[in-house]
Amino acid sequence: MNKIILQAFLGLVLLMLTSFETHKFYVSIYQIHAAPEKEMLQITSRIFMDDLNAVLYRNYHKKTHLGEKNESPEDVVLMKKYILEHFSIKVNGLPKAIHYLSKDYEGNVMICYYRVNEVSEIKTLEVDNTVLMDLNAEQQNIIQTTIAGKKQNLLLTEGNAKGILR
Repeated sequence: MNKIILQAFLGLVLLMLTSFETHKFYVSIYQIHAAPEKEMLQITSRIFMDDLNAVLYRNYHKKTHLGEKNESPEDVVLMKKYILEHFSIKVNGLPKAIHYLSKDYEGNVMICYYRVNEVSEIKTLEVDNTVLMDLNAEQQNIIQTTIAGKKQNLLLTEGNAKGILR
């Protein structure tokens, strides 16, 4: 029963992330999939572009135009820098480098793709995610994982921005 409620909640959150032009919800979703045949983690994030532009301005004092016609390569560099400073992963207690691959847009949401190389067996996965929490104290980052066919979720908030999955 709890699994059905959680799936319904996550479905509703995804709908909210992709359906509305303005938002009152401060939620981002990160999906982490273990691909043992490739010895890597595949990561997808979904983040509201207006929040990203706002946090980049706040932290770097530069107006960015992510998702707009006048988006510049420098805007993307700042976005990558910010995210990689606020999102980290440890596998089996060891820090792993996250590699940015590309991005897409879906409505007012930026979808980013990342990978973590040299990941074979996963006993523990530690995620530390403070993305956008310095912009809004109500920010929630949902982490959805699929490791060895097992699905697990974390809800990370300002007071609880780190979680470990076993």
